[in-house]
Amino acid sequence: MTNGMKGVLAMLAVCTTWGLSGIYYAQVTHLPPLEVLAHRTIWSFLFFAIVIALTGRGDKVREAASSRRTLGLLTVSALLISTNWFGFIFAIHSGRAMEASLGYYIFPLVTVVLGYLVFGERFGPWQGIGIALATGAVLTLTLGLGVAPWISLLLAGTFGGYGLVKKVLTVGPVTSTFLEVALLMPLALGYVALGPGVAHLDAHDWALLAMSGIITGGPLVGFAYAATRLHYATLGLTQYLNPTLQFAVAAFLFNEPFTQWHAIAFPMIWTALALYSLGVLRQDRRARKLAMA
Repeated sequence: MTNGMKGVLAMLAVCTTWGLSGIYYAQVTHLPPLEVLAHRTIWSFLFFAIVIALTGRGDKVREAASSRRTLGLLTVSALLISTNWFGFIFAIHSGRAMEASLGYYIFPLVTVVLGYLVFGERFGPWQGIGIALATGAVLTLTLGLGVAPWISLLLAGTFGGYGLVKKVLTVGPVTSTFLEVALLMPLALGYVALGPGVAHLDAHDWALLAMSGIITGGPLVGFAYAATRLHYATLGLTQYLNPTLQFAVAAFLFNEPFTQWHAIAFPMIWTALALYSLGVLRQDRRARKLAMA
C-alpha cells in the first residue's frame, strides 16, 4: 500500500470519528456540558502524556514550554479549542447538532477570510463567490428562523482562529495539543474538585468519560500521520466528511427538524464549498506544475 493510500485511509478514519462523535456525546447528556468538557480535558491530557512518553517527545515539550512566545500562543489556542469543544458538546446537549454541522461546513471559508485579513493571502474568484454564498446562507437562517446560528458561528470562528494560531506555531500537533490541555488542566481539575466532584459518577459514566480522551487524541494523531502523506488539497477535501456525517446523524438519528430555511441554506453552503474546493484544486494543480517546471 502506498503512502498516499495510507494517508487517505487515515484521514477517512479521522473524519469518520469526528463526524460520528455526536453519538458519543449524546450518551453523556445527563451530565452538564462543563463537566463533560472538564473530563475531556483531563482524559485528553492523560492520553497525550502517554503518547509523548512512548514517542520520546519530552525534549520537544520542554523546548516549547521554555519559550514565552510559544506559551503565549498556546494559551490562546488552548482557550480557542476549549471554547470550540464546549460549543460542540453544548450543541449535542441542546439538540442542535445540525447547527454544529453547519459550523464545520462554514469553517474552511472562515479560514480563507482570516488568511486574507491576517496574512494578506489572496483568494480566487471561485472562493470569493463561495464566501458570498456562505454569508447568504447564514443571513437566510437568521432571517428565516428569527435568530442567528450562533453555535455555527462560534464553532467556525473558534476553529478558524485555532488554525490561525497553529499556522504561526512551530510546534508539532501532538506536542502543541499536549501543552494546550496541560494549560487547561488546572481549570478542569478545579472545576471538578470545587463543583460536581466525582462521587455521583458510576462505572458507566467513568468508562464514557475516559473514552473522551481517546476520541479527542486518537484522531489528532491520525491527522498528523495523514498530513505528512497527502497533498494539502486532498487533506482539505476529505475533511468535508466530518460535517456531512454530523449532518446525517442530526437529521436521521437525532431527528432534528430540517425546516424550509435549512433546505435553502444548506445547498447554498454545499455550493459554496464546491466552488471553494474548485479553487483549491486549481491552486494545488498550478503549484505542482510550477514545482515540476
